[in-house]
Amino acid sequence: MALRPVQVNIKAVDGLAVGRFWAEALGWRAYSPGVTTYVGPAGGPVDGPADSPVWPDPVAVCIDVVPVPEPKTATKNRTHLDLATTSAAHQTELVARLRALGATPADVGQGEVPWTVLADPEGNEFCVLEPRDVYRDTGPIAAVVVDCVDPRAMARFWGEAMDWTLHEVADDHATLRSAKGVGPYLEFLRKPGAKTVPDRVHLDLLPYPGDDKEAEVARLRALGATDLDLGQGDVPWTCLTDPEGHDFCVLALP
Repeated sequence: MALRPVQVNIKAVDGLAVGRFWAEALGWRAYSPGVTTYVGPAGGPVDGPADSPVWPDPVAVCIDVVPVPEPKTATKNRTHLDLATTSAAHQTELVARLRALGATPADVGQGEVPWTVLADPEGNEFCVLEPRDVYRDTGPIAAVVVDCVDPRAMARFWGEAMDWTLHEVADDHATLRSAKGVGPYLEFLRKPGAKTVPDRVHLDLLPYPGDDKEAEVARLRALGATDLDLGQGDVPWTCLTDPEGHDFCVLALP
C-alpha cells in the first residue's frame, strides 16, 4: 500500500482569483466546478470543458485553492512552491510576468541569493529559482518545499507514507521524488521553530485505485500521524498532521 501527493492545497479569501493567478503563473488551467478552484495542466476531464485539467493528473502535483474567511497572517508559510526556470533570461522574464500578475517581493530573511522570493496576491510565499540542472524535467513546479526541525525524521515518515523515492537525506535537508522520475521534488529543509499558526498550504495525498483509503489512514496513524479537527465535519477526506504538525489530507478516490 502507498499514497501519492496529487495537489498542493492553498487557502485563500478569494479562491477564484488566487486560482487564476496560479494558472497564469504556471501556464496551466483553472477549473472551478464547485467551491474550490483546481489548477493543473490542460487535459479535459469527462465532466468538464475540453481545456480543463485532469484530476488527478498522472504526473504533475497540481494546486487546489480553497476559499476561507481568514486572511493570511504575517507569519511565513511552512510550505511553499519553488518554480523552475531554464535560463537566466527565463528567470528574469518569469519574475517580471509574475509581478505583472499581482505577485509582490517577499523578504523571508533570504539575504543575497540567486533566486527570487515573491508572494502571491494573498501573501503566500514562493520562489523563482535560478536555472538548476536537477530541475530541468520537473515542469513549472520544481519542488514543494517544507520547513521542518528534523529533515531525517520527516524523510522517514514521508518515505513510508508515500511511494516516492528518497534521493537525499542529511541533517539539514531531505529530498524525495516520484519513483517514475517525473514531476516535482518534495523537499524538507531544516528551519528552527515549531508551528505557531494554522497551515495555509498543505499537501493532499491520494490512494491508488484498488487500495483502501481507511486502511491507508490507519497505516499513517501507525507511522506517527495524528487526526486533525479543522471543523471539517463529515467529509470524504481525512485531515491529519505529520509528526511535526504539518497538516495534510488523504483524499477519497474519484
